[in-house]
Amino acid sequence: MKLKPKLFAEIKEPFVKAVQSLWRSVPILLGVVLLISLISSVIPSDFYSRIFSNIPLLDSVIGAFFGSISAGNSVTSYVVGGEMLSQGISLIAVTAFIIAWVTVGVVQIPAESMLLGKKFSVLRNATSFLLAIIIAVIVVGVYNLI
Repeated sequence: MKLKPKLFAEIKEPFVKAVQSLWRSVPILLGVVLLISLISSVIPSDFYSRIFSNIPLLDSVIGAFFGSISAGNSVTSYVVGGEMLSQGISLIAVTAFIIAWVTVGVVQIPAESMLLGKKFSVLRNATSFLLAIIIAVIVVGVYNLI
């Protein structure tokens, strides 16, 4: 199937703009990835077991707070969550931590603000933080009912 010249011209311009925009974003995204890696390597492994209080609601807030600061990806969150559980951290704290770790990105706010706008970035991160706490409470509550 051959593309008609007019259709090709209509597709070419948006495609070129998208590629140029992505190319301009690469240094910002690379900086964010390097910053996340640096923060993750600086925090000692037993740090998290010392900061939780064993008060469920407070632990979910603490977990969401530290998950927001030490942002990561969803693939490694399972390993981190398993390690946290093995250190005796409560399920509600681990759940809030992982949800915030994946959805909130304090270290990513500067890059996100540049690309998507400051208002959107702050609103998205604040909403994600609150939802991490709410979802952790609901998930652990349902888990305890089962």
